[in-house]
Amino acid sequence: MVDSMPGKGKVCLAYSGGLDTSCILKWLINQGYEVVCFLADCGQEEDFKAAEQKAMKIGAKKVYIEDIKKEFVEEFCWPAIQCNAVYETQYLLGTSLARPPIARAQIRVAQKEGCFAVSHGCTGKGNDQVRFELAFKALQPDIKVIAPWRDPPFLEKFAGGRNSLLEYASQQGIPVTSTKSKPWSMDENLAHCSYEAGILEDPNTTPPTDMWKLTVDPKQAPNEEEHFTVEFTKGIPSKLEYVENGSSKTVTEAVDILTAANAIGRRNGVGRIDIVENRRVGIKSRGCYETPGLTCLHFAHLDLEGLCLDREVRSLRDQFVTFNYGKVLYNGDYFSPQREFLHTSIIASQKDVNGSVRCGAYKGNFRILGRSSDSKLYDMEESSMDDIGDFDPSAAGGFIAVEAIRLKKYGNMKKEAGEALV
Repeated sequence: MVDSMPGKGKVCLAYSGGLDTSCILKWLINQGYEVVCFLADCGQEEDFKAAEQKAMKIGAKKVYIEDIKKEFVEEFCWPAIQCNAVYETQYLLGTSLARPPIARAQIRVAQKEGCFAVSHGCTGKGNDQVRFELAFKALQPDIKVIAPWRDPPFLEKFAGGRNSLLEYASQQGIPVTSTKSKPWSMDENLAHCSYEAGILEDPNTTPPTDMWKLTVDPKQAPNEEEHFTVEFTKGIPSKLEYVENGSSKTVTEAVDILTAANAIGRRNGVGRIDIVENRRVGIKSRGCYETPGLTCLHFAHLDLEGLCLDREVRSLRDQFVTFNYGKVLYNGDYFSPQREFLHTSIIASQKDVNGSVRCGAYKGNFRILGRSSDSKLYDMEESSMDDIGDFDPSAAGGFIAVEAIRLKKYGNMKKEAGEALV
């Protein structure tokens, strides 16, 4: 634990309704704490009413269900799109993006209820304990944190893992809807669904086809490519035009855009990845992710930047902002001075990224069909091989000669050292 188990008082528990947090809820109550449960609606498909009823039946004093979808998309997903945030070249950070707004909403509830502590059900080996607790400490520096899965008495009590939890649930009258667990763990929000642990811990095990919850199997996806258009304003998705059931549709609100992009990606099997990543705590971890809508928007934005973004601005952004913003998100440093600095750089880089991208989704693949913008950086006449325009080809000779000075010296140095380049 980060903080030792404090005395009696009111605690705000991040509750999901699942076996782990239901047992933690009862455990905290039995330890003498008054518990307020908090659930964040960040777009996951979940029966919130059933979770609320279950928490109250177990003994929670109150249950808060906070809808954070709008802030999740506008404040967290969109900046990630703007800077093409990615971790280790593939992971679009769906879980990492959701943790800061969840932590912030939990602190809001804790403050409203006068809680001296917050609690969560994260394991002691994972990234989420770091992400949540760093956020808690930045948002309310004096908050206490109760982390049962790092507390020795709790660990001893539930040393048998799921079987111990089921036994405790039976003893304490905690309703359990199913005694058979899927052989992996899942976490879902509006941006993605992640899968890890269980049978997936063997990196050579192919994920079973029935594991994937969001997307259709690419082999079973429609036989015709689906076309849609994404419009960006200052790098932020501002409009999505598509056809559904024969009718043309347009959405402009942030949550609606991501929801519609998800629907397109899901029915066409777009956005599945299976990777081994490096956790913040130093352990390698195998994870499978479904990120249908964010994948489409990510690559559409990346393409538009080719048309609108200055070469040197893009180079600096890619080397410094994109890499470090992804790292900040993954490591749980969202509420930090470095994230604020990077965010300012993102805004500055995106002021001219305005335009539309025509996209296609087909059997697990996403592709660009075309792009357009009022940007003045691309000049079709100037770029044409059939029209010289204002470009003076003879000037290229001088440019090449200057660039070659250094390389000629390099070639001579290699020759004198007897290290032939040919």
